[in-house]
Amino acid sequence: MMPCIDHRPLQSDRPRRRRGSASKAGRAFLAAVCVVVGFGTLARAQPGGVLKDVAFDQHLDTQIPLTLPFKDGEGRDVQLSDYFGKRPVFLVMGYKNCPLLCSQVLGELTRSLRPLDASVGKDFDILSVSIDPKESPEQADAQRRIYLKRYNRPGSESGWNALVGSQESIQQLARAIGFKYEFSPRTGKYAHAAGFVLLTPAGRISRYFFGVEYPARELKYAIAQATESKIGSPINKLILYCYEYDPTTGKYTFAIMNTIRVFGVATALALGTFFVVMVRRDRRMARATRAATPEHPPGPATL
Repeated sequence: MMPCIDHRPLQSDRPRRRRGSASKAGRAFLAAVCVVVGFGTLARAQPGGVLKDVAFDQHLDTQIPLTLPFKDGEGRDVQLSDYFGKRPVFLVMGYKNCPLLCSQVLGELTRSLRPLDASVGKDFDILSVSIDPKESPEQADAQRRIYLKRYNRPGSESGWNALVGSQESIQQLARAIGFKYEFSPRTGKYAHAAGFVLLTPAGRISRYFFGVEYPARELKYAIAQATESKIGSPINKLILYCYEYDPTTGKYTFAIMNTIRVFGVATALALGTFFVVMVRRDRRMARATRAATPEHPPGPATL
């Protein structure tokens, strides 16, 4: 009699579940979480000292003090009231020698305004106010002309103005709009948040814009609302802080660290989603494989 042969597949012949993609995704996800946590710790350690008092609070419907004295780009004595009463006004506070975000704020505002039918000097105005009391009218006007050239629309010169002033005037205006900034004696630079406000023709705060991206459609809607003296609602804010790279400590600017944290969280979420999708796919494939593989019961001995 011939020996009995078992027709059941050997264990080593059974299809195995593929864990490579899921495990790799899991490792990548954990690595991303570690990176985010690490950057978060670094960024939390950054805002001490000068940055601890920097913020951009929302003071919607607040009337700014229109009697504050300043100087325009030609050195003439003016008041804020000279720029209100006709149209909405974008008020941007910064300074010419800013090492990071001030140029990005004005540059992005200019870029986003170009596609609009509404024009500077006709439908709304732009007012840049320096937070540096040492900045000269000539410096402020030079910066204004850079962005007027980029805007490149005839007739906008009269509606785009740049002011400098005393520390007292600057601080009163900054407090009115919730713009909290600090000067670092060690570096000679200012720490401040990125963004600007839109004011009604009467000088009341209608809308805040934070960060360095301002969709054209949002600007268009905000201008229409401010023209009718309507006040917007508080918005969620992603604050970027303008500060400098510190070569003595080798730390990055806080603005960069905030950006890294945002993208780090987004990366971790994307990898987490990928990990879940891969695990579910592998489980479905394993179930389908088991269903397609017949289980052979022990049969009679084959002669």
